[in-house]
Amino acid sequence: MLDADFFRRWMTATAASVDREAERLTDLDSPIGDADHGSNLQRGFTAVVATLEKEAPDTPGAVLTLAGRQLISTVGGASGPLYGTLLRRTGKELGDAAEVDRARFTDALRTGVDAVMTLGGAAPGDKTMIDALVPAVDALADSFAAARGAAEEGAAATTPLQARKGRASYLGARSIGHQDPGATSSALLMAALAETADESGESGESGE
Repeated sequence: MLDADFFRRWMTATAASVDREAERLTDLDSPIGDADHGSNLQRGFTAVVATLEKEAPDTPGAVLTLAGRQLISTVGGASGPLYGTLLRRTGKELGDAAEVDRARFTDALRTGVDAVMTLGGAAPGDKTMIDALVPAVDALADSFAAARGAAEEGAAATTPLQARKGRASYLGARSIGHQDPGATSSALLMAALAETADESGESGESGE
């Protein structure tokens, strides 16, 4: 079962990963975006960790709702509202339960991803974070490790695509050949989830 501490550690692991990969995310964003994806997310998740330490929410839903709200208020551009919506909507879907299993979390995360698609108007194949998140949620029904692998494959598969949403879509065919930074950071989010699950002994193939 996954408790509030698990989700706090997921956010901390995500912040550490974004911190390590911020330069790469910005490099990916430079040819097709505003060259600020890494720095924006770095600032946002640093603020998330600080806020969670200060307020110490005691349920999984409260952790993710607070994290999402902090991202929306801290991160500029599109990534703040999109990531904030993902986490906040997932958290609200989890409700007030003190612990959740992987199946319930998967359903809640799917609701969060659906909310991101509604907000951004993106679908799989549009060369956005959705290309990593949708296969990750599908694979999460099997295991945390499978979700990580699916997200990483989805991010890599954005390279030959032409962007149809977001800033990159303005480039038309020139967006082809560049891996999407949002899909890449989404893969980092899912990798941090799998890392947290592994450390917690929650990474098995059968119901956590």
